[in-house]
Amino acid sequence: MNKSELPFLTATELSKLMAAKEVSPVEATEAYLERIEALDGKYRAYVTVTADAALAAAKQAEQEIAQGNHRGPMHGVPVAVKDQINTQGILTTGGSPVFKDNIPTFDATVIANLKAAGAVLLGKLNMTEFATSGLSHQFDPPRNPWDLERSTGGSSSGSGAATAAFLCAASLGEDTGGSVRFPASWCGLAGLRPTWGRVSRYGVMPGVRSMDTIGPLGRTVEDCAITLAAIAGHDPNDRVTSKDPVPDYQAALTGRHQGSQGGDRPRVGLLRLGGRGGPSVGAGRRRQDARDGR
Repeated sequence: MNKSELPFLTATELSKLMAAKEVSPVEATEAYLERIEALDGKYRAYVTVTADAALAAAKQAEQEIAQGNHRGPMHGVPVAVKDQINTQGILTTGGSPVFKDNIPTFDATVIANLKAAGAVLLGKLNMTEFATSGLSHQFDPPRNPWDLERSTGGSSSGSGAATAAFLCAASLGEDTGGSVRFPASWCGLAGLRPTWGRVSRYGVMPGVRSMDTIGPLGRTVEDCAITLAAIAGHDPNDRVTSKDPVPDYQAALTGRHQGSQGGDRPRVGLLRLGGRGGPSVGAGRRRQDARDGR
């Protein structure tokens, strides 16, 4: 495969080719860095590009995979993260000139988890100032790859732009009131706000601590699944994180549901609001459908 074609693979496709040693993490990282250099002046997705560190991480991933030490689905996959997330030794602005010289001395837990999974960090992504609203960009606002005159949504605006423009294989955003879901929707991506407490917020600039949630953006649901699996889990530094084991989200994407009758057909629920007098007209039929396994 031509190197220039690699950024157009999904993160999952790229991961499988790397695991099979058919694609080099270095080649993939170089391909993304070349696209960033050529196109990010138009899309304005990145605040900081960490080219040297990304290539070093890609070389390490390549060596590990060649030696048979494959860490999992994110090993060698080039990603980028919202500039609200602390990265050791790398500028972290929170979208504000106030932090134009802010160099954290530690990684946020989600960054540490990505590194442990073998992911390659390409850089930090543009966002609204302090992740407030969708219109408070202090740096040049990212452009929507589908139409440069349209917004990417906020506040994880750079995460939407970079992922949709094939400037990273997957990205992290932060969702307080829709800031992963809006960019995903507006940029034609899959995006997920995980259950609160599933992912640590340690090392993330706070918005509303009772609502802040780190979540993945990808070009497919499966991309979000492998990214979420890499960052999720209990963290002693964030006391509200869940101690429940992290499921294999990728393996769960079968479309099957094991019902009480032993069937494996998927079931879809439809909620209808009834009037003041009680349940809606369709409630009895839905109860019968549920008993019949439909």
